[in-house]
Amino acid sequence: MKIGFNKPHLTGKETHYIYKAVQSLHLSGNGMFTKKSHHFFEENYRFNKCLLTSSCTDALEMSAILINIQPGDEVIIPSYTFVSTANAFVLRGAKIVFADSLPNHPNIDTSKIENLITEKTKAIVPVHYAGMACEMDEIMRLAEKYNLYIIEDAAQAIDSYYKGKPLGSFGHLATFSFHETKNIISGEGGMLVVNDKTLVPRAEIIWEKGTNRSAFFRGEVNKYGWVDVGSSFLPSEVVAAFLYAQLENLDDIQNKRKHIWETYHQALEELEQTGKLKRPVIPNNATNNAHMYYILCNSYEERTNLITHLKSKEIAAVFHYLSLHKSPFYSDKHDGREIPMSDYYEHHLLRLPFFYDLTEDEQNYVIEEIKNFYK
Repeated sequence: MKIGFNKPHLTGKETHYIYKAVQSLHLSGNGMFTKKSHHFFEENYRFNKCLLTSSCTDALEMSAILINIQPGDEVIIPSYTFVSTANAFVLRGAKIVFADSLPNHPNIDTSKIENLITEKTKAIVPVHYAGMACEMDEIMRLAEKYNLYIIEDAAQAIDSYYKGKPLGSFGHLATFSFHETKNIISGEGGMLVVNDKTLVPRAEIIWEKGTNRSAFFRGEVNKYGWVDVGSSFLPSEVVAAFLYAQLENLDDIQNKRKHIWETYHQALEELEQTGKLKRPVIPNNATNNAHMYYILCNSYEERTNLITHLKSKEIAAVFHYLSLHKSPFYSDKHDGREIPMSDYYEHHLLRLPFFYDLTEDEQNYVIEEIKNFYK
């Protein structure tokens, strides 16, 4: 039995909607399926304004332009995150100030943020790791106190909540990913959420290559031209059509993923009780959108041996991020602080095979082989 780490799930309507998009003869961005996708998020999650992008990386880069990041500005992000979270701001000249993770969860440790704020701090970018909420009340309090922008990196956090409110609705801006490893996919793809109404007109301009094309097509201006910086951030209608087929099946996808997550969680409880490994915790006030299932091994060596064991049984289990503060590109720019919890997750966290079409037999086989390893 060969079990990969991820397998994209198709709902069955993707190619039908792509055909409809092709037949419409509107293949560039911002057509029928783009508008349907925007409406889905604005209607279901009460996001103020949504703009589909070619990737979550694009959405982050739009965010950096939107809040006018200048050389020398400081942006606080967790060290335990994907490179795009930092890169988007580095591209505009920002200095990245890395924060540590919580002792019991890879999310940013909010108690460590305030000491990192200086007069140069422009923004905080909390990353909702595994789709589980950061402590948003405290983060928004800091934003108000120090007049900072909050950009939620909600790449993994579709359909997840903090105190009953959807992730992506707290920050001035938020970004989502529809990469094929996410709950809802379009191959590549992402979205920028603009919750700060004052940023909406400029967001549309940046999205449309620096032109006021969106306003023109709404009849708000009689011609459109180059009015600001921007780039080609829109995905094609083919991508939006694929995405919309997935969005229509969001509830089904989420229910199945939550069942898989719970199966892992219950089956591995005994191994946690006997001190063999640690299971994920759901932070206070957060929900679980079943984006991934990970375990924490007792040492780097143990994790390496477990990966090797599972690989020998044709099971793909993978570690995750490398601490960005130690990366070849940024280590000499980092201020030298130790960031121990980020390093801990780098060396101990292991993600298990997790996808909609994972069968009961396949999942039981993964669980059985983990238990065999710890015997």
